[in-house]
Order: sequence, then C-alpha cells, then structure tokens
Amino acid sequence: MSRKLNITVMLGGPSAEREVSLRSGAAVAAALRSLGHAVVELDPQTPEWNLPPKTDVVFLALHGTYGEDGTVQRQLDRLGVPYTGCDAETSRIAFDKVLTKQSCLEAGVPTAKFVAIASPTAAFPAALSPPLVVKPVRQGSSVGLQFVERAGDWPGALAAALMFDTEVLVEEKIIGRETTIGLLGGEVLPVVEVRPKAGSYDYRNKYTAGATEYFCPADFAAATTRRLQAAALGAFKAIGGGDYARVDVMVRGDGSPVVLEVNTLPGMTETSLLPKAAAAAGMSYAELCQRMVDLALARKTGVTLQAAPARDGAIAGREASHVV
Repeated sequence: MSRKLNITVMLGGPSAEREVSLRSGAAVAAALRSLGHAVVELDPQTPEWNLPPKTDVVFLALHGTYGEDGTVQRQLDRLGVPYTGCDAETSRIAFDKVLTKQSCLEAGVPTAKFVAIASPTAAFPAALSPPLVVKPVRQGSSVGLQFVERAGDWPGALAAALMFDTEVLVEEKIIGRETTIGLLGGEVLPVVEVRPKAGSYDYRNKYTAGATEYFCPADFAAATTRRLQAAALGAFKAIGGGDYARVDVMVRGDGSPVVLEVNTLPGMTETSLLPKAAAAAGMSYAELCQRMVDLALARKTGVTLQAAPARDGAIAGREASHVV
C-alpha cells in the first residue's frame, strides 16, 4: 500500500519496559515519516487517552504489560481502529509464559520442562533439578529473570522474581546456543544467534551497547536452521499468531530446538533483533515498518496480502553478518 497515511505510533506506556518502548517508538516514527506518512506519537501512561482524529492505523511500539498483554488491543478493537501486531487474544496468551508453553505442548512444539509457582514460601520444585531459570510469568525484556544454579539459590531467586508478578515460571535451564527467529507476514526470517560477552542475555546485556554479539544469519547447518525455523513457526501458530512476532529458541548441542517464548511486539529500535533479521533478508528498516502497517490494514479490510517478494536469504539467510 503506497498511499500516505495518518499513523499514530503508541510508545512508552506504564510498564517496566517503558524506556525501551520509547526508543522503539521514536525509531518507528522517524522511519514512517521518512516514507511520507503523517505521524503522531502517543504515550498512553494512563488508560485515559484519545487517538488523534482521522487516525488510519495505530503502530504499536509498546512493550510489557498493557501494551503486549492484550489490553490496549481490546481498547483499539472497541474503537474499530486497525493496529499492528497480533490480536488481543493472541497477545494475552503470548504475554503469559505459562499459557504459551501449554499451547506449545498441545501443538507438539518442543519447550523446556516447567512448573508455575505463586507462593513466596514454595519449596524447591521436586519435579525439576538445577540449573533452573525463574522468571515472572507476565513480563518481558528479561525483567525479573533469575537463575538457580543450586538448591540454595532458590529462596532468593523466587523472591526476586515475584517482585515483578504474582506468579513465576520455573523451567529447566537449557544449555546451548541462544537464538531468536522473526516471522513476518507468513515468512520465516533468518535466524539470529545471541552471544552475551559475559553472563546471560539479561536486561543489562540486552540494552548495554557492546555487551552482546549478534550473528545473523546464524552459522548453523541448513538442516538445523530449518528445524529452528519450523519450531518458531509452530509456536507462533500454536498461540494463534498473525502478522508478525519474534520467537526465542534455545539450541541444544545436538541441534534440537527448545522454544522459550513468543514476543508479539518485539523491540523495534534500529539495532533490535527483528530489524536485524529483516535486514539479513534484504529488507530495510523503513520497509519493515511499512510492511507491518500494510499487514494491519489488510487484516482490517479482510484482504490477504501476498508474501513479500523473495529476497536473498529470506528463509535461510545470506552470508553471516557479525554485529557487536
């Protein structure tokens, strides 16, 4: 769709990921303006907000609670305004890590063993053995992420994670390579491998310049790449996903994938992982933003968009690029 649009970019918001969302939204707004669209930025810090008149479409650059959990999507549905990303129900499921993992299990998508715990005095889960990962059920950007390397770490990790939600997910820690895979309009993008220089891919390593190295497309054998992309697509379909998302997948030493979670509104700074994957498939940042807008409008009108033209590396990627 080439016509010029009135686009409202929603950014910021009330969640723990507000600062990252502001950066995503600013980058998106600049890209859409560069394409000639009329863009207004709206920061919904409270539920009492009003869309600018004549808004054709809302670009959701919100992260975390309110923006990713289906709440703002339901508000926009009531207003009858199209918006980017997944619908309200898919957003609700994806933002809840337990619901996502249950959906994966039902669909036969590989995911780590887990239990859900809501009590701050809960005993160490007998069904699991260290090392474990503990994280709030409904947060993103690794907010509240904790590790249990030995049983003695359990009380502190549980308490720390429960500071960010009333329930935590406890899952086996997968030892292997960490990847993320973007999906866009039915197309599976090249695999991005994430390598923190020290420690885990936590909030600090995600948002500290130079703390993590990224390789896209990741250097896996073609068969392994196909398995990873199939697992990502399977998880996306399992939660009812549409338009776009980013799926985090661990890779065991034997090349088998383990899906961690699905991000329905992934980061959109120009150095974020979904834009990296799109760039490896030959799509500029501005083209990516336009494609997201086109998908939203097509969903509203019931039009089925054709997949983007085949590009070098659109499925398995081109030569690897190393970004620091």
